[in-house]
Amino acid sequence: MCGITGWVSFDADLTQQRRTLDAMTETMSCRGPDDEGTWIAPHAALGHRRLAIIDLPGGRQPMSLRTPTGEIALVYSGETYNFTELREQLAGLGHKFETDSDTEVVLHGYLEWGEALADHLNGMYAFAIWDARDEKLVMIRDRMGIKPFYYYPTRDGVLFGSEPKAILANPLARRVVDTEGLRELFTFVKTPGWAMWQGMREVEPGTIVRVDSSGTHTRTYWKLDAVPHTDDQETTVARVRELMTDIVHRQLVADVPRCVLLSGGLDSSAVTGLAAARLAERGEQLRTFSVDFFGQEENFQPDEMRGTPDSPFIRDVAKLVGSKHEDVVLDPAALSDPEVRRAVITARDIPAGLGDMDTSLYLLFKAIRGESTVALSGESADEVFGGYRWFHDETARNADTFPWLAYQTGLNQRPETVREDLWQTLSVEDYVADQYRTAVARVDHIDGASEFERRMRTVCHLHLTRFVRMLLDRKDRASMAVGLEVRVPFCDHRLVEYVYNTPWSLKSFDGREKSLLRHATKHVLPPSVVDRVKSPYPSTQDPGYAAALQQQAKEVLAERDNPVFAVMDQNWLTSAVAADPGSIDQFTRHGLDRVLDLHHWFDIYRPELQLG
Repeated sequence: MCGITGWVSFDADLTQQRRTLDAMTETMSCRGPDDEGTWIAPHAALGHRRLAIIDLPGGRQPMSLRTPTGEIALVYSGETYNFTELREQLAGLGHKFETDSDTEVVLHGYLEWGEALADHLNGMYAFAIWDARDEKLVMIRDRMGIKPFYYYPTRDGVLFGSEPKAILANPLARRVVDTEGLRELFTFVKTPGWAMWQGMREVEPGTIVRVDSSGTHTRTYWKLDAVPHTDDQETTVARVRELMTDIVHRQLVADVPRCVLLSGGLDSSAVTGLAAARLAERGEQLRTFSVDFFGQEENFQPDEMRGTPDSPFIRDVAKLVGSKHEDVVLDPAALSDPEVRRAVITARDIPAGLGDMDTSLYLLFKAIRGESTVALSGESADEVFGGYRWFHDETARNADTFPWLAYQTGLNQRPETVREDLWQTLSVEDYVADQYRTAVARVDHIDGASEFERRMRTVCHLHLTRFVRMLLDRKDRASMAVGLEVRVPFCDHRLVEYVYNTPWSLKSFDGREKSLLRHATKHVLPPSVVDRVKSPYPSTQDPGYAAALQQQAKEVLAERDNPVFAVMDQNWLTSAVAADPGSIDQFTRHGLDRVLDLHHWFDIYRPELQLG
């Protein structure tokens, strides 16, 4: 796992731009704390920061190969889980390897198959290859969008990076945010290709972007296709069990300490159980980590989203599988620490406004990094298997908008926190409606499918191409900010394709959410988790957190010309900071978090707003 960046210019001599390349590369130091490297030629410059996971001494980058007609150079971020099989296949075709790294396999794979290399890979990756034979840059991103990847076309080439901050370190990239960039913050629709900064684009998942002297060319190499599912219930459960077992086994491969993120829910517990069984075969004990808050279990109050605390279920799983478990317990002071918030904003590059759900994730990963370098996560199981409550809410799933917006009232309506004139300028309702129509139009269906099955396929497609990408980006940025690689077994494209094409009647055959996963993995789960109702990522219920936000927001309010007030409503904030902390509801707390996120984002990035 690493951070990559680079610059292609067909008119300039980039060998004179090493200082700028170094600055771009340095912004990725958190993603790659173990090593750094650059490669530079007249028309291409590549930078790399390395987090060493496989073949610690042999996987240095940028990595290059000389051919009779020109050099090929690669910067690669991610993991290729089938690199051992690909290495054997390529060796059989005459390729010679000097290291044991997956990076070298990818490089030789490109030499053998060209851009068709993408079809051979199983993993999470974002990489760029400069091919001097044709004077072209090839950028490829994994199918599900697990690893982030951005690019910024210039007059005579392109800038690229794992994160926008790498691109913004180049003087050619302007720090301008316009209405198109800003409105996405208030919509929760994850428009494909969106990047907050004007002129910047995201390399879309499952996509190849080629840049040569004639311009930029984009090709989709993978998408969710609708194919008939012919397996019966027993065979389907068995196939899911087989896939999950193989995926977890592959993703445990590393030359550094690894662990599992355990929340006590079905998803993470399934990964934990499969991983523990695999390591036990080798005489190893699995390490597991969880996040918790001081006093949360003792003082827990059920709400609309969370009916039970996580701790009892975590203990049940850890006891069953025999893992060496550690709870990372956080208090309001840590969660609301302005320096932690700044670290999160810097990691994400955007003022996301998710408050303690972002800071707690960052602090959890930071604590884990002291013990492990790789962690497996249960992220994305809800999108793959249909776990969210709105999948099972008739009104939400039949609404003429994204189901998560229909279920959580007010997400696509003007919040009191935002200036009314800005909201009108952003035209958020029209934007969401347009994005919904665009997303639905991309769904293929099986001939003869019932209207209900067509609708549920659409709902699943929306989650796998929109909703999950928001969560994957959040996970990646928070983990890589502390040099931790988090792997997501549920995003293996083989599993995604298989379950996506399973009829909804099979996905919910026992009358519950995630029926297939529940039955496929119950052999490694305690009964309490098998029977547990879906509970999302935890959030602190301590009123001390809201009180700390109020105090910090008062300082922002004292700065009448603070750029925050180009976005947020000053009168609303005045009322919010004066409220009794014990009476603050989730919407007010969310608004305070958004104000503070924006405050730090403006201070760190100094963006130029163009909202006319």
